[in-house]
Amino acid sequence: MLPDFPALSLPLTSLRVGRPRALGTAGAAEPLAREWTSAIHKDPVSAPVWLAPLNLDGDEQADLRNHGGPDQALCAYPGTHYAYWSAQLGRELGPGSFGENLTIGGAITEAEVCLGDVFSFGEARVQISQPRSPCWKIARRWQQPLFSRWLQETGFTGWYLRVLQPGHVAPTDRLVLQSRPHPEWPLTRVNAAKYEQRHDLDLVAELAACPALGEQWRRKMQGRLSGALPLNDDANRLVGPNAG
Repeated sequence: MLPDFPALSLPLTSLRVGRPRALGTAGAAEPLAREWTSAIHKDPVSAPVWLAPLNLDGDEQADLRNHGGPDQALCAYPGTHYAYWSAQLGRELGPGSFGENLTIGGAITEAEVCLGDVFSFGEARVQISQPRSPCWKIARRWQQPLFSRWLQETGFTGWYLRVLQPGHVAPTDRLVLQSRPHPEWPLTRVNAAKYEQRHDLDLVAELAACPALGEQWRRKMQGRLSGALPLNDDANRLVGPNAG
């Protein structure tokens, strides 16, 4: 368990926004080369930008069934993971490579932040709502069919934040921890409850009951508890149309 309220100030390496665009090649035989639509390519902003309850000004999602909404207003990714992924892929990856809005600087990872952490961010206040669930689009962007699964297996997923108070934010702003209501839930434990320890239904029930958990993840946990969803329901999300 992490301290209830450590001094934590997260610098940004990059602040980015992007709108959906058509990618790939229509009619391509290879699934990873086929046409698809995504806002995974995001451009850096250099000036203050308005953070609304659903997203940053200039940022959108292509798939509103699985992305976006109040619990996924911002996507953050720890920049410290980029050296690992660059070595794994044999190519240089840098800020924005996973379609994140916020690339977190320093050595902060999923182990140092908790579900429900509240941060001041410029004029805004934001709260960690859930880890990111890697999907097939990351694999397609980098033309590596196993990439999304690797993200899940390592736990290097990044996370989503909801907006508690809208306001202007800038790439020079830091996320400064204001409260930590759930120190028992570092994001490494949240990911473990969904992926590694999914058969521990007591742990799943504990996570489902956490009031800070985003609704998407809560429904998943409740579905597992009721038997309405299988304990392992990752295949379609991780592979999707990349399987051809």
